[in-house]
Order: sequence, then C-alpha cells, then structure tokens
Amino acid sequence: MSNTEQPQTNGHPQANMEKLKRNMDAIGKKILVLSGKGGVGKSTVAVNIAAELARKGFQVGLLDVDLHGPSIPRMVGQVGQKCFGTEDEILPLKINDNLKVMSVAFLIGDDTQATIWRGPMKYAVIQKMLADTAWGELDYLVIDAPPGTGDEPLSIAQLTGVNAGAVLVTTPQQVAVEDVHRCVTFCQQVMLPVWGIVENMSSLYCPQCDKEIKIFGSHAGGQKLAEATGLDLLGQLPIDPEIADGADAGQTIAECSVSAHTHQHMDRIISNLMPKIQTQTKPKGSTMKIAIPTADGQLCMHFGHCEQFAFVTVDEENKTVTNVEMLTPPPHEPGVLPKWVADNGGNMVIAGGMGQRAQQLFNQNQVGVVVGAAPDSPENLAIAYMNDALQTGQNACDH
Repeated sequence: MSNTEQPQTNGHPQANMEKLKRNMDAIGKKILVLSGKGGVGKSTVAVNIAAELARKGFQVGLLDVDLHGPSIPRMVGQVGQKCFGTEDEILPLKINDNLKVMSVAFLIGDDTQATIWRGPMKYAVIQKMLADTAWGELDYLVIDAPPGTGDEPLSIAQLTGVNAGAVLVTTPQQVAVEDVHRCVTFCQQVMLPVWGIVENMSSLYCPQCDKEIKIFGSHAGGQKLAEATGLDLLGQLPIDPEIADGADAGQTIAECSVSAHTHQHMDRIISNLMPKIQTQTKPKGSTMKIAIPTADGQLCMHFGHCEQFAFVTVDEENKTVTNVEMLTPPPHEPGVLPKWVADNGGNMVIAGGMGQRAQQLFNQNQVGVVVGAAPDSPENLAIAYMNDALQTGQNACDH
C-alpha cells in the first residue's frame, strides 16, 4: 500500500466488521498504550511491555497504528521490512517464538514517505489492520496508538472490543500531565478501562556517582496525575541514554546495556501491570444492541424503507434477549440513518439489503452490518446472530 493508496475492503464492509470482531474476540487482552501528546516515549513503553510479556512466556502481538509516525519497526529491528499474505490476510513479522509485530510501515514499505491520509482513509486502514492481521492465538495484543484523542485513538478504542484497557504514558512536567489528563477523560467517555499510568523520563541516574537527579524538578507529574484521577502509577522509567541507543539498534531494555536502575523500574512496571491485565475479564452480562429494520413485525428487506427499527439488546455472555425497543426512524436521507442508529446505541444492523455506500457509512459510525438476512422476527434474528447461526443470502438491495 502506498502513502496515498486506498485500502482494499473487498466490497463487503459487513464481512470486515464480523471478521474484525472474531479477530479481536480471539485475543486474550488488548493493551492500548495511549498518551494525550507526542514525545513522551509511548512507543518505548509499548515495545518494552510487549517484550517483557513475551519473555514471561506469553504469546504477544505488538501492533503499531501510529499512522503518521510508525516507529515500532526501528525499535524491533525491522526497518524496511514488508508483510506478506493475501488480499484477506496479513501475516505479521515474527520477532521470536513469543512475539509478533505488525506496523502500518510494513504495508507502505517506504519509511521516508509522509502518510497523507484523511479521517475516513485512516479509519479504513486501522479497521483493515485489526481485521486482517493473522496473529494466531495471542494472550496479549499491545497496541501503540497515535498521540492525542482524535480519530485514530477513538477508532482503535471502539474497534478493539471487550477485554481491552489502556496504559497511559506521561512525563513529569505539568504541560505533559495536562494533556494526558485529557486522555483519562477520553478513556472514561469511550468506556475504556485505564490500567495505570507510566511516568517516563522521571529522573536521571548520574553515571559517575549513581545519584538520582530530578532534571524536571519536583514536578512528580505521574504521581500527581494518579492521585488526581484515582488511577495507579505503575512505575517510573528514568532517562537512560542506553534506552535510546538500544531502540535505534532494535533492542529492548532487557537486551541492551541499560543501568540496573532502569531494569528495576521496568520490572516494577510489569509487576504492577500483571495483576490488572490478568484479572480484567469480559464483564458479566455485557450487552450489545442490534438494530433491525421492520415492517409488520418482521425484517424489512431494505433498511431505508421500514416502518420501525427494533433495537434488540442481547446479553452477550448468555446469548439471550434482554430488551426490545421499537423506534421510528427519521426520513431516509443519505447519511442520516447510520448516525441515528449509532446515537441510539446500536452496535450492529441486520438487514435484508443495503447499498455499499450505506454500509460504509454505518462502519464509519462504528456500527457493523449484516445483509442478506431472510424475514423473521427481530428476536429470532438477534439470537441466531449471537449463536453464529444466522443464515444470509443475496443482498436484497436494488439500489
């Protein structure tokens, strides 16, 4: 893929969303490494969390979706590499027996070119990477997300599904802490659990006398942020020139000649993180809401010409219907119904027929689509979908 090429979606957005859900559900836990600003060492933290989990014997994937500044290939010694696979499957690069890596840089191939993409293009690339990367069985997927709280972090947070949480990275000074505090609010708004905060560049240990020097003064930004938000400070990484040299050489903290202090601080971060990611599981009674266009109590063959939408709430764990709400949709105009369904909490639409452009608009609103369903009651269709028993045929849309 070039820096301006459109990603291939095979003309079936609903299939991509189903494939993405299956891919994400097959992963034990997803660890999103986030920050409200760039330059705080987020990629360093992501790489070393992934490497340490792999060293402990877990099967780990490291996904770099920083579309405008993918630095993971350099930090794992894979600059200039490309991924192989088919149109429907991307094979990540294998670093060792326990660690695999995927980066947008492996798709572009030229690490000197700027990535010039607008929002919809970036969403499509993120969706494709999450849906098509063939990780195999993973205990953990560590995701190095772009800085900020814009389109890319929002898409990632919404697409990774259940069993996901965030590790937030800051530096001690107040200007960084304020931006990362916004990231805490972002996680709360998208209902993404925060597993803790890492303060990077917290201090410097003198190479001559081994004295700890607080080069940013007494800010202690990570600790103050943790206290202000009620979150845990997982640990503090010191400034260590060997970290930077090791990253340039494709080496992790465990592999390069960092100080004993750095090793100890990294070990503390992993030790504090492990109980959180090992006990965090899919919430019992977690639900999804399936929107189904109806006429006379049955599935309407075209979603835009229905009398009402049935919003069927399903308990994902028990695969039972817990509520059915009938809502009258607004007039059918381009782009109106996808946003309306999303605003009413819909995660998925089951339809008899739907045009390709409408499917893309639903996907952009983080709503999956299944087409080709036969007429039946909304409850029966929802239960069949949850049990992977929904029979679908030809897209009935004639538009």
